[in-house]
Amino acid sequence: MNALTVLATGGEEFKAPGPELFDFPPLFAGGPEWLTKPVVFSVVGALLVCVLFWMAFAKPKLVPRGLQNIGEIGYMFVRDEIARPFLGKNTDRWMPMLMSLFFLIWFWNIFAVVPIIQFPVASHIAFPIVLAVFVYIVKVYLGFKHQGPVKYFTNMIPKGLPLPVYFLLVPIEYLSTFILAPFTHAVRLFANMFAGHTILAFFSLVGFWFIFEKPTALGFGVGIVGVIVTILLTALELLIQFLQAFLFAMLAAMYIQSGLEADH
Repeated sequence: MNALTVLATGGEEFKAPGPELFDFPPLFAGGPEWLTKPVVFSVVGALLVCVLFWMAFAKPKLVPRGLQNIGEIGYMFVRDEIARPFLGKNTDRWMPMLMSLFFLIWFWNIFAVVPIIQFPVASHIAFPIVLAVFVYIVKVYLGFKHQGPVKYFTNMIPKGLPLPVYFLLVPIEYLSTFILAPFTHAVRLFANMFAGHTILAFFSLVGFWFIFEKPTALGFGVGIVGVIVTILLTALELLIQFLQAFLFAMLAAMYIQSGLEADH
């Protein structure tokens, strides 16, 4: 987002937040460049998922209580809404992977609205890319294993079409499956978190600037609007964070199934 000039007391300039929101220096001087806030909280998110489900299921009770209730609700949601619609009889085998993906991404996204952290890990493209590439490798491996290296490629193409159609269909199908699918799998998650974080930062800065930095009669009203919009967008962002975790895991289930069995 470009710098935005807004009239304020003293004629100073209000600068909207931009890509610098996503630039993080090393955590300490002289430390490795890769050891940044996103890296640390990506690990924290993974540890939280492990701790949550270890505490929920380490000593399961016949009548669930506390965290076991939460864990079972989470398990049933992923199983019934994500895994079963695509994987059917193969659901139980792939539940650990799908559970991990869903809750890891959801935790990473929720960090955007957690005080002090206030940063969605998935808004750094490297993290969605790693997960998407992992799913892609699993998908291709399953395709080779269950369908064979040759049939895996031929099964992607519908049978019985006129010959000239295949000259157009084959490259489109392979491009979509092997290039566009993993690319969009990663970018969809990244773009939503990147845009959502930028918009939230913009309106929260508008509220802070016009209420505290440059208080005027008109500016105070603009600041109040910024605060209200920030609250509303935070509620919307919480929904989007959940939906993006859901969509990523759902697509992962769909890709796994396409490796296990031919689409056509």
